[in-house]
Amino acid sequence: MRALQLQRLDGPDGLQLVDVPEPEAGDSVLIDVVAAGVSFPDLLLTRGQYQLKPALPFIPGVEVAGVVRQAPAGAAVKPGQRVMAFSFGLGGFAEVAAIQAEMVFPIPADWSFEAAAGVVMNYHTAHFALHRRGRLKAEESVVVHGAAGGVGTAAVQVARGAKARVIAVVSDERKADVARRAGAHEVLLSTGDWVAQVREKTGGMGANVVVDPVGGDIFDKSLKCLAPEGRLLVVGFASGRIPEVQVNRLLLRNIDVVGVAWGGFLLHEPSLTPTIAKDLAAMADRGVLTPVVGPVFPLEQGAQALRELEARRATGKVVLRMREG
Repeated sequence: MRALQLQRLDGPDGLQLVDVPEPEAGDSVLIDVVAAGVSFPDLLLTRGQYQLKPALPFIPGVEVAGVVRQAPAGAAVKPGQRVMAFSFGLGGFAEVAAIQAEMVFPIPADWSFEAAAGVVMNYHTAHFALHRRGRLKAEESVVVHGAAGGVGTAAVQVARGAKARVIAVVSDERKADVARRAGAHEVLLSTGDWVAQVREKTGGMGANVVVDPVGGDIFDKSLKCLAPEGRLLVVGFASGRIPEVQVNRLLLRNIDVVGVAWGGFLLHEPSLTPTIAKDLAAMADRGVLTPVVGPVFPLEQGAQALRELEARRATGKVVLRMREG
């Protein structure tokens, strides 16, 4: 099978298109991959900057969508079924993937493979962040940073599904259009005084929840726009700077800074996965979830796909296309 293999820790330039043996199914679901999601952890992996540090060479990619070729007895999916999946063992940037059955889910009938390729990690992360870690309630206000990206658009839609009021913050008008299409009630530009605007739009109270996959200065300013008992959800550091906080701010203002690490949490509580999957499937049936697909690249252009992500030019979910589905 064709695959993109990382052979050097040189960022996207370390990827090479190779022919390698197909994985063995074992107790996993064997999937003929049609599309694969490109994520920020993939970019970090190419530079050796992610907490997971597999030995070289390896095949990156944790999100795939395709057709089941083989499934173990007792699996919830069957051969021939259209599925989306998340792989803890990487290997998604390839034409065939073997993924544990608990992380393989049916694709809603009206979703394309490209739409489904970025769903499991982004939407499960957004649900885990907002509900389990953020304790989101109906009618609360939610600020979503990076709201035109894969995690951001997912967070916008999951928050709307919880009947929250969603305020998106993005860097330019092109991304503002994407955030509106994702379902944000209000869209603000990070180039303006968005902290004051959040306070104004929440009647002076501030946001109940802030979803921050950006870090850096965005995190610092987000602390200033939280309502009493507000929760700032730390999802990632796309800006490159890991921020620090003076904890007296948390004490004096009665606010929380909450870590969100969906994948790591599943190692402690794997039973959370079917619960989230069921809730997301119900939202998809109601038409609340509509994955926003960004640029789609052929497999051989995987390095360019990662560069688009690194430059923060891409909107929606960046996807690699393996074959026609």
